[in-house]
Amino acid sequence: MPDQNLIDPHALSRTKAHNRSVQLSTEDITSELVRVLGRQLLAFIVGKDPKSLSRWAAGTHSPKDREEKILRNAYQVFALLDPVESDHTIRAWFMGMNPQLDDESPAEALSEERFRDVATAARSFVNGG
Repeated sequence: MPDQNLIDPHALSRTKAHNRSVQLSTEDITSELVRVLGRQLLAFIVGKDPKSLSRWAAGTHSPKDREEKILRNAYQVFALLDPVESDHTIRAWFMGMNPQLDDESPAEALSEERFRDVATAARSFVNGG
């Protein structure tokens, strides 16, 4: 059994965030991201109109593969921030200029499918950097 003092709590958080992002349905992911980020911001991130989000959340339509990929990656970033930040702070983080993204917002970078860059910026934010 590994020594509890040697387990990296941040690695556990990353694993939990990943697991949540792949285990939840697109309906649940869409609903949660709309709740925290708002309909307009999430629509911008996935490149769809807000009505599409309502249909995805209701389960009457499904996102295309590209849109689902963006949703799941955005949710993974949200799940990484969620244990340590308030919904208000998470939404502001997604919207604001980020120095690790060359002053682009995480929302813009996600819409451009720069998932690794956004994940790195989120881990840095969680770690206080």
